[in-house]
Amino acid sequence: MNGIEFLKMHGLGNDFVVLDARTRPLAVSPAAVRRIADRRTGVGCDQIVVIGPAKNDLAEAHVTFLNADGGEAGACGNGSRCVAALLMRETKTNHVVLETVSGLLDCETDDGEIAVDLGPARLDWRDIPLSQARDTLHLGIEAGPLKDPVGVGLGNPHAVFFVPDAEKIALETLGPQIENHSLFPERANVEVAQIISPSEIRLRVWERGAGLTRACGTGACAALVAASRRGLAGRKARIKLDGGTLAVEWLPDNHVLLTGPVATSFAGTLDAKIFEDG
Repeated sequence: MNGIEFLKMHGLGNDFVVLDARTRPLAVSPAAVRRIADRRTGVGCDQIVVIGPAKNDLAEAHVTFLNADGGEAGACGNGSRCVAALLMRETKTNHVVLETVSGLLDCETDDGEIAVDLGPARLDWRDIPLSQARDTLHLGIEAGPLKDPVGVGLGNPHAVFFVPDAEKIALETLGPQIENHSLFPERANVEVAQIISPSEIRLRVWERGAGLTRACGTGACAALVAASRRGLAGRKARIKLDGGTLAVEWLPDNHVLLTGPVATSFAGTLDAKIFEDG
């Protein structure tokens, strides 16, 4: 078995190892994911993205998102935008549809930025999911200074906390506590959001299975939806993350649109042994 080619891509520092399995089947075990994602002995990334053949005729490809800890993510906004950019270059179009476990995602490009429609915001406790019935506008859980988050489902579960100063939150300590709270049977992404204005939000994210991340697309979308539901923002805002700014709009049909830049860092080849179990 020869080496496996990959691309290293990122959206505002939210980085991915992208593998193409459309013409050559590729089994990526949780152990292999952890080896590749390791920032000292592997390539290093927040997630691994595997592009495979689509089952739905409407889609250009099927996309699987694997967190650095080896678990699968239901959705990834920045990863979707990276794959969309690749496929649009291949097909020489400005629109592609991606097939994911969370549904079909429409992607477009305009002025060099990539937009993805992540589908409807899921606001019922069963759809996030939570382990018990709760008002998702006030989940009523806390950890240190973090209190009473808003719950949002966007392919991944999210708990969005509003704070006076996002920089002062020890998210590396508090994030894991909320991520693994018993209310979230599938764990949760944790966001701390500081409202700068009704159209601008400062956001930091602890991503389940990846830890602190410089940018999280679904987290940015969850923050805007949560802020709008609380009356703290409108339905369109710029979300300022550690890696840069994403634009998010919560559309009238309940779909959430995420827009921002993507970039390719480098290409390389992985030793096939990295995919072997053990």
